Amino acid sequence: MDEEESLEILYQDEHLVAVNKPSGLLVHRSWIDKYETRFALQILREQIGQYVYPVHRLDKPTSGVLLFALSKEIARDLSLQIQEGIFEKEYLAVVRGYTDDKAKIDYALKEVLDKMTDAKANTDKEAQEAITSYKKLSQIELPFAVGKYVTTRYSLLKLSPTTGRKHQLRRHMKDILHPIVGDTKYGRHEHNVFFREKYNSHRLLLHASKLSIIHPISQRPLVFEAGLDEVFHHVLKECQLEY
Repeated sequence: MDEEESLEILYQDEHLVAVNKPSGLLVHRSWIDKYETRFALQILREQIGQYVYPVHRLDKPTSGVLLFALSKEIARDLSLQIQEGIFEKEYLAVVRGYTDDKAKIDYALKEVLDKMTDAKANTDKEAQEAITSYKKLSQIELPFAVGKYVTTRYSLLKLSPTTGRKHQLRRHMKDILHPIVGDTKYGRHEHNVFFREKYNSHRLLLHASKLSIIHPISQRPLVFEAGLDEVFHHVLKECQLEY
């Protein structure tokens, strides 16, 4: 296997494995991107030589900690931890504007349906509870005109969701008018273009930096942490955003 086709393994034992998923990689095959040929599940399976079961998901453009089980039983146990709120997740995100120092976003979200894969799904379902807490780590005002302003402001946030709705973080940040930079679905086009042209950043600036669980067998707490890729690190350095 080529080195470029391997994933950074953060933790591995006989029951589970955690990796640092790069931005732009699907977790598994999906009709949403039917022409994609590379998937984290497939790459990891070939890398470690055994079948793996995804425990949770990260959007294709989101990087960071991704956990797989090595058996159906362990996957079931970890799924229960998610349902019971035992999973604790932390993300780093660069967003437009100056946010509050800290806040809790408690906005229910309607389920996001895909036209093809969810064609027969019920579209009348009520919005589901969705809660995201955030803390501002740093902020910067840059001397560049973006849109109608002569300068532009950005914040680096630590995001901590307590629910796991589809696109929750991206939708919540849009809802409070601080969209995540690089988000082509929920973000602001002019800011995305600015970061592409100024910092050569062609990715969503959202990274799953930490995941905490209880090991299903030993019952001891485990914390997985994933480092930033070169692009995200470069953006923070150039923008003087510290964490």
